[in-house]
Amino acid sequence: MTEKIILLVEDNLDDETLTLRGLRKNNIGNRVIVVRDGVEALDFLFCTGAYADRDPNNLPEVVLLDLRLPKVDGLEVLRRVRADDRTRLLPVIILTSSDADRDLVAGYAYGANSYIRKPVDFIQLIEAVHQLGLYLLVLNKVPQF
Repeated sequence: MTEKIILLVEDNLDDETLTLRGLRKNNIGNRVIVVRDGVEALDFLFCTGAYADRDPNNLPEVVLLDLRLPKVDGLEVLRRVRADDRTRLLPVIILTSSDADRDLVAGYAYGANSYIRKPVDFIQLIEAVHQLGLYLLVLNKVPQF
């Protein structure tokens, strides 16, 4: 049996800490793998680079993807995920502080399952993570890869 993991793609340490805290506070016990740039996210998902030895059959349950990332931006990560048969059905939630309409439109155009603007305060983040966890990890059904 494969481990059910969440891939958090986040370069901001404060946002990472708040998101991890929000997941714990909501009793979401999945292992969370944190990667800090777009290249590392792609390496993890496609088992290349530092993740070449990772089991390619153990895809995350969900990817929480920031847009503003170093090396390769989040929209390009999403585009590549959707372009590959191994990952095209993988649930990807954009979790970003961007409030630009063009990012929202592009996120959905590239196949995001959801677009969530990061709340500014911790209480809002806790509630957003609670709703996200309930939906994605309890109610949502995805194809088995």
